[in-house]
Amino acid sequence: MQEFVKVMKALSDPNRIKILKLLQNRSLCVCELQSALGIAQPTVSNHLKSLEDAGLVSYRKNGLWVDYYLADGDSSPYSACLLGNLRHWLQDDPQIASIVERLPNIDRETVCRKQPDRGARSAGRRSACKVAS
Repeated sequence: MQEFVKVMKALSDPNRIKILKLLQNRSLCVCELQSALGIAQPTVSNHLKSLEDAGLVSYRKNGLWVDYYLADGDSSPYSACLLGNLRHWLQDDPQIASIVERLPNIDRETVCRKQPDRGARSAGRRSACKVAS
């Protein structure tokens, strides 16, 4: 039951649902998600961590970028079922439609360049999108 509750809790926040709906279109970095949702980078990162812990989202390093994408559902039958069904849900929701409509205009090269680094590289941590060198 604990695994089921973790997935349900991950889906209990509207911004997490929006993240999943955005990731249905393409993999995205934190800065792109931040730009699409209009919320702070630490908030996006916290949401991604909750979604990752629930088996709904995975990430991969892509050169300097960290790309987030929908998980394949192998880690949990609950996440697999909900990810499959979520593809068919909320298509007509005005909030979802609005952010998905803006997605083609969000360019990572532009939005990530605008993000302040806040010393993440010097501290040896990942910045919002790029892996520390």
